[in-house]
Amino acid sequence: MRSARSAATTVLSATLLILPAFAADLGTLGPSYPIAEPHLLQMIEDRLREKQRSGASAELERQAIARASDAVGQPAPVQGLRTTTEARSFLLDPSVTLQHNILGPQGELLLAAGTKANPLDVVPLRRRLLFLDARDPRQVRQARALMAQDPNEFKPILTAGSYMDLMRIWQIPVYYDQAGLLTRRLGIVQVPALVSQEGPRLRIDELEVSP
Repeated sequence: MRSARSAATTVLSATLLILPAFAADLGTLGPSYPIAEPHLLQMIEDRLREKQRSGASAELERQAIARASDAVGQPAPVQGLRTTTEARSFLLDPSVTLQHNILGPQGELLLAAGTKANPLDVVPLRRRLLFLDARDPRQVRQARALMAQDPNEFKPILTAGSYMDLMRIWQIPVYYDQAGLLTRRLGIVQVPALVSQEGPRLRIDELEVSP
């Protein structure tokens, strides 16, 4: 929705910039004749009225709402992931080198640009992240079995499928890795995958799928 609004704003701005260039009086370039065609806006209005009378407008609106609802309830699957074929584990140092100074509420310098900082030193990972493809019933069963051990220990994050359906069934919050932002940063290429903190680093386990 935001990108569509941004695009519309860009088009509108470009249109407003172009219009003044055509506002000058160019004089009479040749013989003029009455316009036989109806005004463009009037023609559009007439067609919309026809569609409303035929019910086509309501149907188009219904289809648009259905598409939007589907996109929200079941976002596009994260690209580049596959079901685990060979389990693997690795450690990831999430430290970053700061590009800008980090200032406190009073403007005091907390961390200078160029400092290497580990976000886990500030906000530890209190719950393990469990990534899964909810289209695969085996992964859903496996995730449910893991979370049954301690529901407060895990945060389920989908890479495909309907998180809303799982929330209704599990009665807990279920998240979605929008556009694969998390899996890419964590280097995950197979699911299901489990992310936990191990000292100052993150441990990523791409798990074998239970039958």
